[in-house]
Amino acid sequence: MLLWFRNDLRSHDNPALQYFLKNNTCNTPLKAVFFISEPQWLLHDWSTIKIDFIKRHAAALVEELAPFNIKLDLVNVDSFGDQIAYLRALCEQEGFQEIVANSEVEFNEQQRDNAIVNLGIKLTLFEADVIVPKGKVLNLSHQMYKVFTPFKRAWLTYVKQHGFDYLGKLQSTSQASLSPTVQSPDSISAHWPLVHEVEKHVLPLFFAEKISDYHDQRDIPSIKGTSGLSPYLAAGVISPRYVLMSLINAYPDILIASDSEEFSWLNEIIWREFYRNLMFHEQRLCKHQCFNEKYQAVAWHYNDALFDAWCQGKTGYPLVDAAMRQLNQTGWMHNRLRMVVASFLTKHLLIDWRLGEKYFMSRLIDGDLASNNGGWQWAASTGCDAQPYFRIFNPIRQSERFDPKGYFIRKYLPELASVPDKNIHFPHTLIEKNKLNIYWPPVVDHKEARLKALAFYKV
Repeated sequence: MLLWFRNDLRSHDNPALQYFLKNNTCNTPLKAVFFISEPQWLLHDWSTIKIDFIKRHAAALVEELAPFNIKLDLVNVDSFGDQIAYLRALCEQEGFQEIVANSEVEFNEQQRDNAIVNLGIKLTLFEADVIVPKGKVLNLSHQMYKVFTPFKRAWLTYVKQHGFDYLGKLQSTSQASLSPTVQSPDSISAHWPLVHEVEKHVLPLFFAEKISDYHDQRDIPSIKGTSGLSPYLAAGVISPRYVLMSLINAYPDILIASDSEEFSWLNEIIWREFYRNLMFHEQRLCKHQCFNEKYQAVAWHYNDALFDAWCQGKTGYPLVDAAMRQLNQTGWMHNRLRMVVASFLTKHLLIDWRLGEKYFMSRLIDGDLASNNGGWQWAASTGCDAQPYFRIFNPIRQSERFDPKGYFIRKYLPELASVPDKNIHFPHTLIEKNKLNIYWPPVVDHKEARLKALAFYKV
């Protein structure tokens, strides 16, 4: 039997790993494999910081599995086709009758798995990326919910009635340490600790000190008010079931306390479940098709200069520009700002949401196809339970509301450090009066852009 790690580089609450150990009784070292397929990942627009983050966790998992008598090989191959060929040859050479892995929801990954099965190789799959098994939360017509709120209600009902299959942590009889070797501080993802540190310190600290203020502070980009779990969930190095179990242990009534401050954080976890279920039911989303098919023929504008200004953070709208600078410099962007910049690209510049989706994936450490696609289609009004097309974020009002003193703006736009608070959100009047010559004028006028967007979407 061969264990195949994919988007699940963890020993904690890993159903494929537990099945593998339970059904292997031989004394010789057990065999596991993880493919480092950078060319394939780059074809899927993965960022270099996410790839580095995954490679760090893969190296740590090699050490972590040693006490369980599992030898994890990290194999460099270029493509999914090379993965298939490698597994076929390995099964023939070693006599493996079964490969065990956790399932992946994306279309190309499922096609790869089907190709392996078609070779006559037994592939046993488990589900490890969601709390409630995909396909279990359905409406009265036994179909996927198209609106988030009723999905959330049904999801909560399911969890309260059926619970969820959290498997816990593996216990080794070996005296070897389970603490991974300290990684190089030169790593481009070094700012993000390994998941063991997150489980031991970061998550408990968030529950103890931050989650009670999450509802009020989650939209303020100058405050570190979020949990920072998204890269770990996107890479599969932390279990969503463990996250929920930890939350319930800290707040036992959380599943029924929908009006509590803490529930607003759980709400974000359920959004993740919603988007993964959506991709499970609608595989065409993996091919970047609009969920709402009537928008499939939209004649988006393709203006390279405007798109480049958006990418570089040179739109003339400080909050948009600061947010893009944050993304480009750190590989992460505050969630409120993701909505602001996505709305700006699709409704102020009328540029195809797919270009923004691709750019985000190529920069984000927490790039996840289901969540990224869902978020972009929400902002572009082309998706499931999306923002109505006539709801257009005003980047100036968003700035005044969520960064009133300009702390976040000044952090990423130091050229505006001396601009007074009253002008920080839209300093174009200073530019017109030649009192500011180190910032650029707005690429579009908000009022004009809004009217154009309304007419554009109506057509």
